[in-house]
Amino acid sequence: MSSYILAYDFGTGGTKASLYNENGECLAGSFVSCDTFYPKQGWHEQKPTDWWNSVVESTNTLLNSQNIDREKIIGIGISGHSLGVVPVAENGELLRDQVPIWSDSRPDSQQIDKFFETVDEEEWYMTTGNGFPPALYSVFKLMWFRDNEPEMFDKVHCILGTKDYINYILTGKMATDFSYASGSGVYDLKEWKYSEKMIKASGLDASIFPEIVKSSDVVGTLTAEAAEALGLPQTVKVVAGGVDNSCMALGARCFQDGRVYNSQGSSSWIAVSSAEPVLDAKSRPYVFTHVVPGLFASALAIFSAGTTFRWVRDNMCKDLCEQADKENVDVWNLLTAEAETAPVGANGLILNPTLAGGTCLDPTPAMRGGLVGIDLSHTRADVLRACMEGIPMGLKVALDNLKNHTKFEDEMTIVGGGSKSPFWREIYANVYNMKLVKTNVDQQAAALGAAALVAVGCGLWEDYSRIDEIHQVEVTCEPNTEIAAEYAQKVEKYKEVTNALASLV
Repeated sequence: MSSYILAYDFGTGGTKASLYNENGECLAGSFVSCDTFYPKQGWHEQKPTDWWNSVVESTNTLLNSQNIDREKIIGIGISGHSLGVVPVAENGELLRDQVPIWSDSRPDSQQIDKFFETVDEEEWYMTTGNGFPPALYSVFKLMWFRDNEPEMFDKVHCILGTKDYINYILTGKMATDFSYASGSGVYDLKEWKYSEKMIKASGLDASIFPEIVKSSDVVGTLTAEAAEALGLPQTVKVVAGGVDNSCMALGARCFQDGRVYNSQGSSSWIAVSSAEPVLDAKSRPYVFTHVVPGLFASALAIFSAGTTFRWVRDNMCKDLCEQADKENVDVWNLLTAEAETAPVGANGLILNPTLAGGTCLDPTPAMRGGLVGIDLSHTRADVLRACMEGIPMGLKVALDNLKNHTKFEDEMTIVGGGSKSPFWREIYANVYNMKLVKTNVDQQAAALGAAALVAVGCGLWEDYSRIDEIHQVEVTCEPNTEIAAEYAQKVEKYKEVTNALASLV
């Protein structure tokens, strides 16, 4: 008897529901957007009720479009955006209509300085692998709640992540998994458990952190209410799921030591799966426990990748946007076609894409990007090409840092919107000086990871090796030796430009 799986990819922009068969083939998908609210500077909030409504809507839209027996849907798995903080009471009541998401940075010196009075900041990083600025991590947001919303905080029974809250709505069970717990700010990577020392430094009660289970563990079956809302039988099992970075790693074939992938989207990162977490106090890779037992997913990123290209589009290419609308074509094809008319190196022009601020790879998070070396001979094509080169050059710095600390296989899987362009793929391959592989999975990597957790957790698969069979290589891009050498020289200039821009802050 054929079985089906529902997988959900929770992104900042919304929820995508995908239907898989038991072989891991994606049959269909449906996306519903979710709003983000910015009530104050540094506050980035979403409504958990919107998440649930998006699950209900996307599920019903998806299943109504498919002629399948819903009784054959065996399980549900969720990939959830990280560092979410959902306070719930003992009876499961949601204590805040809007909750902080991963990018929320409201914690200030009151919380951060207090925490690091008793724990050395570098020791905290080397224990947790939490490489983003501390304010983004869950424990500091919890401390902010305690200090600023005491009446609400006194009612808190448990703090759940994004996908964990939806799992609770689905099953009535409060729990998290190792991958999501590793973004709490109080998790010891090497011990695979919450750190008593870190919790003590926060001054919080350890009981508010949820129980940790394996990502493929079944946390429960659907409640009557959830089953009715989704139009599913109550026998459907719900696995714990995982944080988006780790689910994407699994879905992008990175479930063995040394495998690496590059997500090319609004932000962009390179992540490697390894038996030991990649920890470096200087470059600060951010590390999540993998959804695959015994592994870690370690990554370095640039915050503004596709968003930088979008900024160039919106501010320098309005005519191409109008042309695309008029001709009903993809504007990105017009942009890349014009960029392709410029030579390798964009006639000496360098664009640093740090438009959203510096990462740990940069001298300071306060720095901003720049277009350097421009003169009267340069054209818009040069600017476009410099943008398409500058983004992978920023990631090349990340790649080299990771390579200094762990082994890599000789090819990289690329996923996300940036991987669609043949021209840009060539630039990435040459800048990285590495073989790149694009497969049929592409932007479904996180959803496939969530589906694979269900397949293993419900006994359909023995392990995750089938993911290699699911991936069918569509394009392989090998670097050109001469062009790669030219880019290697330009990357060194890119680093000098980065330092110069940082010095202006």
